[in-house]
Amino acid sequence: MAFSTSPDSGSAIRPYRPDDGPWVRELIDADRLPGQPHCTAQKLAAAQHGALSSAGWVIPVWPQISVLADAEDRPCGIIGYLSWTDVDTGLICWVHAREDGPALGALLGQALAALAHCPRIDAFAGASPGLLGPGGLPRTHRGATHDTLVQYGFTGLRSGRYLHRGLPAEAPPAKLVADVFPCDVPPGHRLIIREAAEPIAEAVVSAEADRTATVHWIETLPTHRRRGLGRKLLAQALALLAEQGATEVALVLDDAQQPASESQAATRLFHSFGFTHVDQLWTYQHRRPRAPRPGT
Repeated sequence: MAFSTSPDSGSAIRPYRPDDGPWVRELIDADRLPGQPHCTAQKLAAAQHGALSSAGWVIPVWPQISVLADAEDRPCGIIGYLSWTDVDTGLICWVHAREDGPALGALLGQALAALAHCPRIDAFAGASPGLLGPGGLPRTHRGATHDTLVQYGFTGLRSGRYLHRGLPAEAPPAKLVADVFPCDVPPGHRLIIREAAEPIAEAVVSAEADRTATVHWIETLPTHRRRGLGRKLLAQALALLAEQGATEVALVLDDAQQPASESQAATRLFHSFGFTHVDQLWTYQHRRPRAPRPGT
């Protein structure tokens, strides 16, 4: 791929190289939220070999990664994007440039040009915190990225809220109401409450080596709600994370499409456990007339 000129003299957009890793991890961590896992070499490598769906499953598609390099060829911005051969939808997975507007514009322009054959492009349509982001764009913390997306024709929509709380060094013991099993995707543990051998409530959590933790999922069957199962399950999950050494935990409350009553109930539950609101998470969409695919 040929270099393309960026707004700053001497800088250019080029493909990502393996030796960019340390610089890129710094760029990604500069945008991290409280409780969000740090970017490691392993997470960056995993992100290069698949994208997360909104359900948290890895889609085995290799994203195109472009770097905005300064005059000394050091990365000062990065963007990951992809498209599928059989679906006319593109995806901008992540973009980081220390909230520098011109740099963000150069990177988005590069992605839009590469995805010119896609009549629809989604951006920041992710899952719960992990890999390289919190599962959406933090609207307040990353205002420059939001403004640049809008400038380039994207329409934003609130998708959820990012919540966070600290964990005590010695968490009070919780009543053991759930069976606990190892979980591969995402790596962590699944807690299941059963009644007559049937699962009626479930949570999925994980703890990282950097002592951050994530509640990926917690749900009670509608027919078994208002019995305090969610509270018991969350208490056991948080105690488990504390036992594993986590000192802070985050979760994404996907309440944008929920009925108001369910959203309010979930908010009361998490607030009662000390979770506080950090930011709104937004997803974005860009639509334009269909264009021919490259090479056609």
